Amino acid sequence: MRPVDRKPLYEQVSDRLREFVDVNQLQPGDRLMSERDLARELSVGRSSIREAITALRARGMVEVRHGDGIYLLQRPDDLIDLLAAELVETHVDHPAIWETRQALETQCARLAAMRATTDDLAELDAAMEEMRAEIDAGQPGLSGDRRFHTRVATASHNPILVRLLASMHTALDRTSETSLTRAGQPAKSLRDHQAILDAIRAREPGDAADAMLRHLVVTTDSLVAGRYEHRE
Repeated sequence: MRPVDRKPLYEQVSDRLREFVDVNQLQPGDRLMSERDLARELSVGRSSIREAITALRARGMVEVRHGDGIYLLQRPDDLIDLLAAELVETHVDHPAIWETRQALETQCARLAAMRATTDDLAELDAAMEEMRAEIDAGQPGLSGDRRFHTRVATASHNPILVRLLASMHTALDRTSETSLTRAGQPAKSLRDHQAILDAIRAREPGDAADAMLRHLVVTTDSLVAGRYEHRE
């Protein structure tokens, strides 16, 4: 870890500690340095280390075991999933979840139209068939829907987008369930998926992005509009 040049605010020390976890590829259950060693490494006082640890504990990232040491509970990149999960547990229609999904998946569709391989297209076709079979059997098509959106992300060949969406899988599954259990929505979503796939196969990035955004906006905005209306 690089030392802090002047006595920092505890937020700056927290950032350095997160960098330390990332650079050293620490995993949940691993033990961090002692307060004394961290203070020496960062060239700050132990009081600043204690404040930073307190902040990280509040975020669910570390655990302090008195007489034993400081242990990592969650990696920094796992905190995205924690936040999404908390929002879903509180409000499955929380606008932040839908808006994040619209932003990430629209870009995935755009990139998929530019980068999808023959294997990617075959996987998307298989996802469509799975969802169609589920709907024909009177089911909402959740498995096929999840598979389709996951495969669009994979076809983007952007590992960061894929990882971000994977980290939010619990939240996204709950939001999809809320949408697809509405009357008439499974068949509508299947048609939307076909439009997205057609644009990807045609190598039309703009059309693919528009089709994905239109699908997610029309599918979800009516569920969350009331949350904004109540604020006015």
